[in-house]
Amino acid sequence: MKVFRLEEATALLPLVRPLVAELVESRRDLAIGLLEIEAAVRMQSEPATSGRAATLSERMRKVQQRIIELLEKIQSNGCVVKDIDLGLVDFPAMRGDRLVNLCWKLDEPAISFWHGMDEGFAARKPLKRSTGR
Repeated sequence: MKVFRLEEATALLPLVRPLVAELVESRRDLAIGLLEIEAAVRMQSEPATSGRAATLSERMRKVQQRIIELLEKIQSNGCVVKDIDLGLVDFPAMRGDRLVNLCWKLDEPAISFWHGMDEGFAARKPLKRSTGR
């Protein structure tokens, strides 16, 4: 497991941000597509919609594959995707002698929070920038 300093995690944001944005968008596309498939299957008895479910299913398989690729690419940098819908990413780091997660969300301009390894998003605490942690 890679352990980041705040500066290292921050330096990764220009690379990670567009990947996470695409991941969130792809996840939304997948959710919508799955609903469309369900509707197409229900209407499959109508001749005009008979191939729609198959076409949508193939498209959603490609979206699923892209999601997997994006997850692998993001996490290959050592960070961990915690929530695809929120665009939530953790960067393992040391805070004193304690292993914690630096916590970043897609709509945030910088990494400004941390939480313990056994805690989640709801337990985020603000970073004190002056200490570099």
